[in-house]
Amino acid sequence: MSNTSFTRSTTGAVGKSAAGATTNHAPRAPWRDWLALALLMFPVLLVAVDNTALTFALPAIARGLDATGVELLWIVDAYPLVLAGLLVAMGSLGDRIGRRRLLFIGSTGFAAVSAVTAFAPSAEWLIAGRAGLGFFGAMLMPSTLSLIRNIFPEPNRRRLAVAIWAAGFSGGAALGPIFGGWLVEHFWWGAVLLVAVPIILPLLVLGPALIPESRDPNPGRVDVPSIVLSLLVMVPVVYGIKILATHGPAAEPLAAIGFGLLMGYVFIRRQRQLLSGGPAQSNMPPADAGARNRTAPLLDISLFGNRVFSTAIIANVLALFSFNGFILFLAQHLQLLEGQSPSASGVAMVPALIATVAAGLLVVPLVKKVRPGFVVAGGLLLSAAGYFLVAFGDHGNGPALLLAALLVLCLGVGAAETISNDLILGAAPAEKSGAAAAISETGYEIGSLLGTAILGSILTASYQGNLRLPAGVAEAAPAEASAQAGETLAGAVELAQALPGPLADAVMTAARAAFDSGVHITAAIALVLMAGASVLAAVVLRKVPTAR
Repeated sequence: MSNTSFTRSTTGAVGKSAAGATTNHAPRAPWRDWLALALLMFPVLLVAVDNTALTFALPAIARGLDATGVELLWIVDAYPLVLAGLLVAMGSLGDRIGRRRLLFIGSTGFAAVSAVTAFAPSAEWLIAGRAGLGFFGAMLMPSTLSLIRNIFPEPNRRRLAVAIWAAGFSGGAALGPIFGGWLVEHFWWGAVLLVAVPIILPLLVLGPALIPESRDPNPGRVDVPSIVLSLLVMVPVVYGIKILATHGPAAEPLAAIGFGLLMGYVFIRRQRQLLSGGPAQSNMPPADAGARNRTAPLLDISLFGNRVFSTAIIANVLALFSFNGFILFLAQHLQLLEGQSPSASGVAMVPALIATVAAGLLVVPLVKKVRPGFVVAGGLLLSAAGYFLVAFGDHGNGPALLLAALLVLCLGVGAAETISNDLILGAAPAEKSGAAAAISETGYEIGSLLGTAILGSILTASYQGNLRLPAGVAEAAPAEASAQAGETLAGAVELAQALPGPLADAVMTAARAAFDSGVHITAAIALVLMAGASVLAAVVLRKVPTAR
């Protein structure tokens, strides 16, 4: 296994990687590596802020562009659908053409599309712009993580760099709601997109001098059918999960997920054939043409044969599953039951998100004394403890308990996510770091979507099954309003606002009880999943040695 695809030559002459690529590099002082990392934080912050800030601009977008409910849904969904579909392809492309080159292409495209989309004249144009942002965004995150793998080949420095990378992502997510709300309040909705330009400029100006290029020295030819298949896998699956989370079980999303899984089988079969030189290689030139003439698999599935790599991916998926599932019901509780504004609820979550950053940094020295597998297991167990507080606690005395539970959960997510990402990068050969980083990022997307879809669907079903509206509502409110109250907590709040005092209080009491019953059930399920994941990590990763 190669440790790096470029060598820092101590003489300033020619360096040769363990994989056999010959490159020219001047000696690199450590401060240049950390400056390179600082520059890589700009696209990380950009993606993280963009993911959360746009949500707070949706009301202004609806007013400014006269967008329908369906259009608003696509404004949100166009970005992750394209992003998820292209992550694996872009990670593999970065290994071939150069990760720094792909990062600069993606950053330039992201800034340009953001600037144009900020002035979109219609919802249709905004949807198209968001899809374009997904295309270029898929180039950013795998590139940053894979470049870290190659800039910091020494494990201890790499582990700290990954912790800082994760901290930047968490910090951006925390700033997004506050920053987005402030921009919309003081400027207009397009400012949320336009801010990408100044954020990305330092990278484009200073990056060529400070960030070293790295690539797979023997990449092989790009397999276009595999790229198409990867899109046919991810887009239908992501679309189906999001529709399930929004509207519940139905034929359309289930068919989309089924089709995506079928294409997944075809995709994996093709990758195995390309890896083994089977039928998919029938059109390749003679063997003596060299490795570069060989069609390479888009995804090296042999990576999953490494138990450390596979278990770390599972830990990543479940950490994001727990985090996003928790945020789903906490946001509703704060805004609909506690009456907080979106920006106030965002501020209330900031201490817990800061805890995510702190935990990620604190575990870096910890793994010098404790095996990484036990740190990951401990982080997942903390996540389980956060859900334990929710499952068995009383939610009726204000938000303090839920916010404390979020704090505990975020400490666990920060610890598990940082070390699992480091294990993913460390387990993969450096020449495949782009593909490994893309798999990790795809895990992020899938974990986030599953947390929202699965826990959200269970929460909604439980709410609908347990809501008992008080007598008198049918006579005092339109049937449509009562039906909406039976569907969602937001509908119940709207119904209560249209009713006289005592009846409104009775509706809110019933809605709170129904919603809390769903929260208890989903928290109990998540508790079992997190505890099981903790045991899995402890068992499978127990032999990974401590850092040296």
